[in-house]
Amino acid sequence: MLSRYCSRTTLRAANTALRSFSTTSSQQKKVAVLGASGGIGQPLALLLKQSKLITHLSLYDIAHTPGVAADLSHIDTPAVVSGHLGPEELQSALEGCDVVVIPAGVPRKPGMTRDDLFNTNATICADLAVACAKHCPKAMMAIIANPVNSTVPIVSEIFKNNGVYDRNRIFGVTTLDVVRANTFIAQAKGLDVKDVAVPVIGGHAGITIIPIISQATPPVSFPKEERDALTKRIQDAGTEVVKAKAGAGSATLSMAYAGARFTLSLLEALTGTEGKYECAYVRSDESEAKYFSTPLLLGPNGIEKNLGIGRLIDYEGALLKNAMDELKASIKKGEEFVAKNY
Repeated sequence: MLSRYCSRTTLRAANTALRSFSTTSSQQKKVAVLGASGGIGQPLALLLKQSKLITHLSLYDIAHTPGVAADLSHIDTPAVVSGHLGPEELQSALEGCDVVVIPAGVPRKPGMTRDDLFNTNATICADLAVACAKHCPKAMMAIIANPVNSTVPIVSEIFKNNGVYDRNRIFGVTTLDVVRANTFIAQAKGLDVKDVAVPVIGGHAGITIIPIISQATPPVSFPKEERDALTKRIQDAGTEVVKAKAGAGSATLSMAYAGARFTLSLLEALTGTEGKYECAYVRSDESEAKYFSTPLLLGPNGIEKNLGIGRLIDYEGALLKNAMDELKASIKKGEEFVAKNY
């Protein structure tokens, strides 16, 4: 169980990472956001600009980046902002980076699944990964581009092909699933959301998203029908937003928040803060799938320790079993894409 490794205090600290903007450190970092002009990239960059841990915020996209960078550069926080436009400026965006966050890609529209995005986003993610492997091979990679279940294997295979692979440094950002689980369960129980921490394991699409309510802090329980409804809502929350926006986009603001939370937790761990825990989708030996999201202890070298799945109740065990075929198929799809095209 998550509580075996983490006290309630440390869980609460991880759950409120965005409230740690005032943290100071002599070990300040360069962070690149690839896809910085998009619906996720702009609010993500805005949140990251507020962190005193970041010395240089490097923004890259194929359009509009100089304007986004100019806008953010007027904010009175220490991070220097640079804008990089197009492939010819990608090298300068990446050189010297400690963390690279990739929200680049096209968003979902009504009726689309994350997997429908595969062909376009797989190519975008792979091309960016080639540049990262060449220009910042030791950077921590935080992958937001969907479908995460496939794009993380894609980035990993690209890094392997370039001889710079380190499984502890490549993360699929599943923090939004945790954020949603915390929010929905706090609302259902009338709790203060800042005190709620729910691990979410598996992947980052539909039935592969597995909220482990039995390991929640504080402990909560629900009748079967309510538990079913909550689980389903957490799994389908992205579609809920796509439908509500009625063709105007997908979950951008909440994803930016979640991406910033993960990035800041990672930065704090890199600069020596102990006890930084986040769930993320990584190369893993914790299940039948090669890649799997579990709670992680973060450290200066990325993954300090994989905390594993923990004890599941029968209901959660069934969710895990039901997710495996889809998860393994998505992983294989990503690996085969690289084998065929790169």
